[in-house]
Amino acid sequence: MSERDDQPVNRLRKELPEEVPPSAVPPQEAVRERPGLTGRQRLVKGLWPPRVTRAQLIVALLLFGLGFGLAVQVASNSDGDSALRGARQEDLVRILDELDDRTQRLEDEKQGLEQQRDELENSSDQAEEARKQTLEKERQLGILAGTVAAQGPGITVTIEDTKGTVEADMLLDAIQELRAAGAEAIQVNGVRVVANTYLTDADKRVSVDGNKIKAPYRFQVIGKPQDLEPALNIPGGVVQTLEKEQATVTVERSSKIVVDALRAAKRPDYARSSSR
Repeated sequence: MSERDDQPVNRLRKELPEEVPPSAVPPQEAVRERPGLTGRQRLVKGLWPPRVTRAQLIVALLLFGLGFGLAVQVASNSDGDSALRGARQEDLVRILDELDDRTQRLEDEKQGLEQQRDELENSSDQAEEARKQTLEKERQLGILAGTVAAQGPGITVTIEDTKGTVEADMLLDAIQELRAAGAEAIQVNGVRVVANTYLTDADKRVSVDGNKIKAPYRFQVIGKPQDLEPALNIPGGVVQTLEKEQATVTVERSSKIVVDALRAAKRPDYARSSSR
């Protein structure tokens, strides 16, 4: 064969790439070409050990801190709601109604004060109007101080204590709950309850301002019956506490309650009016 016939073969050999030495093959390519490795083994060798950068580590720590804070917040909210979560629907409705009634009472008092202000400003005889309001305020303060008899709608609460388990602090809780519900005048077994009234246990009996009383304990309370009765029957309230002590509690609403037990007006020893 002539030299001309050999030229195409030589030309083809020159165009083919030279063999790549094994040292020039990247490690991953070497793994890929290694005989005997399955697809899962190749995937594991490509992912492990992981290569974590500093930026990825910082981001991971920030995400952990954010998640921990959210978990703490959710836990605190859950603890705050657990007190009402176990209550029955009718108990929750009663509590909401009581809050609405208290809000309404405060709104009515605000409107009454605004009306008094307008009457003073618009009255032609401001001195006479001021005198009338002073007398009315004196009667109101007399009711609160126990120096004036009072009557009006309210409730009568009777506590039967045949076991002798009712103590002074339980009766005091009942008085405080009634005051919070808007009671304006209270007497217990003929003793008028005022701002500085105290109750103590004495000789297995209860003493109100030094006056010993015995069961059955009878509360006569003037106020809005729709507010007073639910206040005593809230879950964990006065009625349930007394019933746990094997006492019997009866609450009766009435359109007319008379509170006629009086307290003598006492002159303060140290306090004096600051008005001139």
